[in-house]
Amino acid sequence: MSFSLNLFADLQEIFRYDFMQHAFEAGTVVAIVAGVVGYFVVLRRSSFAAHSLAHIGFAGGAGAVLVGIQPVYGLLLFTTIGGSMIALLSPKAAHRDVSIGTVLAFMLGLGALFISLYRGNSAQAAYSILFGEILGISSDGVLLTFVASLIIISAVALVYRPLLFSSVDEDVAEAKGLPTFFLGIVFMLLVAVATSIAVQVVGVLLIFSLMVTPAAIAQQLAKRPQRMMIISILVALLATWLGLIVAFYEPYPVSFFITSIVFISYLIVRFTNQFVKPRMARQQILRR
Repeated sequence: MSFSLNLFADLQEIFRYDFMQHAFEAGTVVAIVAGVVGYFVVLRRSSFAAHSLAHIGFAGGAGAVLVGIQPVYGLLLFTTIGGSMIALLSPKAAHRDVSIGTVLAFMLGLGALFISLYRGNSAQAAYSILFGEILGISSDGVLLTFVASLIIISAVALVYRPLLFSSVDEDVAEAKGLPTFFLGIVFMLLVAVATSIAVQVVGVLLIFSLMVTPAAIAQQLAKRPQRMMIISILVALLATWLGLIVAFYEPYPVSFFITSIVFISYLIVRFTNQFVKPRMARQQILRR
């Protein structure tokens, strides 16, 4: 199939297939959640935590494949347990590196064990977890993703203000009487569930493309939290949609196109902020 200049006809052709419909449904939901949770990940400087939870999810996905169930269930279980352990071992977000590394090493060891015990095609099972398999997601997978996303968005709405306050300055929030320990656990659980559903789209190794990079782009373009979150969601949505459309016509992984789009977008924004804007500001000053 080849791309034409008639975008409406192209979209009609794409949506003729159930697997593309499911991919767009799951991708849209995941992009929205990744944009929301990713904002707090960047604000709290917890990129390592999100990356680690994705790798912890690999162990859960491998275990799920071993016992013959959908990988997403194992992902949800292990990331939830791993996130809770990290939050309990290190209440302060700024001091979690050691706890994250310790839990991550143990979980990766379990993942290696599960893969070695698996009697089927372990290479294919590992590949789908590591790099995502959105084109193979079922209607049940879409439903599970949607339900998990509703839970995440509802939880964020409930704790939005205190979570935002503690994310900006955890020490001041604690001094004001906010339950920062509880908020830390809630945050790690939100990241855990969001990571689990995002892994279906881009995989464990590429989770930064949806969980961190769109929020990092938003941070360069806006200052207010609401605007940053909206931009983060829009970037994640556009990257996911464009990645799926291009992958429909090209025989390469969807995750490659999604990660490439967000990476190029990030480079453009960084270049503009570092070189173009200061030059324009100097020119305006000289004119005055």
